[in-house]
Amino acid sequence: MQIYGSPKVTQQLKKNGISISERTVTRIMKANGIRSKTVKKYKATTNSKHSLPVQENVLNREFTASKPNEKWVTDITYVSTNEGWLYLASVMDLFSRKIVGWHMSERMTKELVLQALKQAYGRQHPGQRLLHHSDRGSQYASLDYQKQLQLYGMVGSMSRKGNCYDNACIESFHSVLKKEWIYLHKYETREEAKKSIFEYIEVFYNNQRIHSSIGYNTPSDYEHMFQDLAV
Repeated sequence: MQIYGSPKVTQQLKKNGISISERTVTRIMKANGIRSKTVKKYKATTNSKHSLPVQENVLNREFTASKPNEKWVTDITYVSTNEGWLYLASVMDLFSRKIVGWHMSERMTKELVLQALKQAYGRQHPGQRLLHHSDRGSQYASLDYQKQLQLYGMVGSMSRKGNCYDNACIESFHSVLKKEWIYLHKYETREEAKKSIFEYIEVFYNNQRIHSSIGYNTPSDYEHMFQDLAV
């Protein structure tokens, strides 16, 4: 798969013991017609036209964190199959860019996002006052979802109306997921899509894909590095 651009290819080669400049990598890639996958623009998937209470934008585009489980962002995206749409809700830890929770369903309901949140909480066991950011979609604004945030002791935050950039990191993840993986496959069934997306998130994205924002480490490695230093 043509996933990495020249900066990441250079860093990956260096991790494998090959000393090479980014300029050389760029020249070789260009000569061989190798280009990274580009990302499509944002498209809304949630309905913010409702009368439910909404949270202030506490995150305020501060997309960095000093430790794991300090700030989580979440959103919904959609996947096409021959059986119909499959919806994916993902939860990202802004410290490591790791996808700490996710859930898929044929319906875009509050249960979809609740299951993703519950999985993230069960995996990570965060402390109190974690900042949880989402858009203003009815699923996240629902009373059941807000009650779950209160039960976990989380601080709610929501994007401003119609502003996708307030949740840019998780939007970017879903765009990358589609360009690097989903658009390269044709899914006959939702079950086939679920297995494929599981492989991308749990095998590749969290544990193999390097990220420039975390020093060209994988999300899992970056999280483990912090834990080792904290001991």
